Amino acid sequence: MSGVLRTVNRIVLGLLGLVLVLGGGSVLAVGLGVKPPSWWVYDGRHHVLLSTAARQRWRDAGWWWPTVIAVLGVVVLLALWWLVAQVRRRRLTEVLVDTGDGEGALLRGRALENVLSAAAEALDGVDRAGVVLTGRRSTPRARIGLTLQPHAQPGEALRQLSDVALTQARGSAGLAALPAEVRLRAVKHRAERVS
Repeated sequence: MSGVLRTVNRIVLGLLGLVLVLGGGSVLAVGLGVKPPSWWVYDGRHHVLLSTAARQRWRDAGWWWPTVIAVLGVVVLLALWWLVAQVRRRRLTEVLVDTGDGEGALLRGRALENVLSAAAEALDGVDRAGVVLTGRRSTPRARIGLTLQPHAQPGEALRQLSDVALTQARGSAGLAALPAEVRLRAVKHRAERVS
């Protein structure tokens, strides 16, 4: 998601900057006396961008206000989505592995997430697992979501996750600690008949 967000940020900021530079540059040029082309929005330094007639032209049209409100609503929703995406905690892209030589090596965060997820799904009673790494690359934290099968015991699943999956990941990455927040859910299933 961070790559998509980074691309969206660049596109939005680029388009916004282009609009502001072109709009401001055209106003400045006309204000300094440059003669604009005939199709331009305004034609002289004393000309206003929106005349009274232009502002009131669509006031009586039935589609005008619903269209304005809908467009402004979409703009507000897009702005809120962008703001939430900026504030949300980002996924860790790299983990610093201690190799013992003082240099260290970088491990892709997705690779460690996939290994942890596969190890968790291999545990008895776990149907699905999702792992997201957060924090700093030298001190990562794991957020794990486990979907348990109907017969699974939550306490046993957590113990196995801690003793097997997290211990192996911590050891293989050379981490001193790998704190984890685990959320458990049960698989939805039909009730069994008792006879």
